[in-house]
Amino acid sequence: MFIDEIKFFAKAGRGGDGVVRWRREKFIDKGGPNGGDGGRGGDIYAVAVQDIHILSRYKHKKEWRGNDGEEGAGGSRHGKDGEDLIIELPIGSIITNIESGASVSLEEVGQKELLLKGGVGGYGNEQFKTSINTTPTTATKGKTGEEGNFKVELELFAEIGLIGLPNAGKSSLLNAITNADAKIGSYQFTTLDPNLGDFHGHIIADIPGLIEGASKGKGLGIKFLKHVKRTRMLAHLVSLENENPMKAYKEIRKELGAYDKTLLEKKEVVVLTKTDVIDDPKKIEKIKKEFEKNGSTILTLSLYDDKSLKQLIDGLIKMLR
Repeated sequence: MFIDEIKFFAKAGRGGDGVVRWRREKFIDKGGPNGGDGGRGGDIYAVAVQDIHILSRYKHKKEWRGNDGEEGAGGSRHGKDGEDLIIELPIGSIITNIESGASVSLEEVGQKELLLKGGVGGYGNEQFKTSINTTPTTATKGKTGEEGNFKVELELFAEIGLIGLPNAGKSSLLNAITNADAKIGSYQFTTLDPNLGDFHGHIIADIPGLIEGASKGKGLGIKFLKHVKRTRMLAHLVSLENENPMKAYKEIRKELGAYDKTLLEKKEVVVLTKTDVIDDPKKIEKIKKEFEKNGSTILTLSLYDDKSLKQLIDGLIKMLR
């Protein structure tokens, strides 16, 4: 199951306590102070990885805790610092601290962001030695680490986002041109989660079918509109099964603009799918010209026609380059 949102509580490591210790000197009951400081508590970081399915592993993990620092020791020995905790999250993750509202976005593999800072270690009694107080008996406790509740929302990164009304043929196209194995069917909302495929080294995302009112939460709603934001280019599939293909096209464009007007500025190619349902080539050409008036790049496709599939693949590769 594809997971694109999680929430969790996290707490960085506590600093280790400082200690009261004394040097052992012959014939002296209590030598000078040499109690060491406590170690620093481990920080908590988020690191971006390529695996978009990694959130599924965290489905039941509600809490992350950093490693505590160790207490100091005699001989002026510093306590060991707690190891930092790394939480791997997929590229496209937006991490929000629910209490503060601060958020950070992971946009490239290896990007590392500090979420919570570990507590500092306490001071050992050696730190409190002065010319006046040569035998201090004071040591301090380590500080607690920062804590917070977080929300992670994944907005997919993809070179091409396949959009369109339900049953426009997005999943079928994805299966035909990539290594994906997306579920297909003849009813609305066959695709309930975004599917991804590798297309000559480029990621293509099949965005679940949008409908009128999607920007207001209707159908699958804004749950998947957010994934369109981070695609480099949109392939807008319009099925020629629609009585009015242009109306179907404008319906989706309206929802994109209502959600975020910048989506309308993305590079777009219109793919007229299921051309095999129309016997008259002149009718298909007429529909193409209608779309071309909008300045759109137009490709046509019938999955039953290997030639049209090859032309579409060549066209997409050319646009990506």
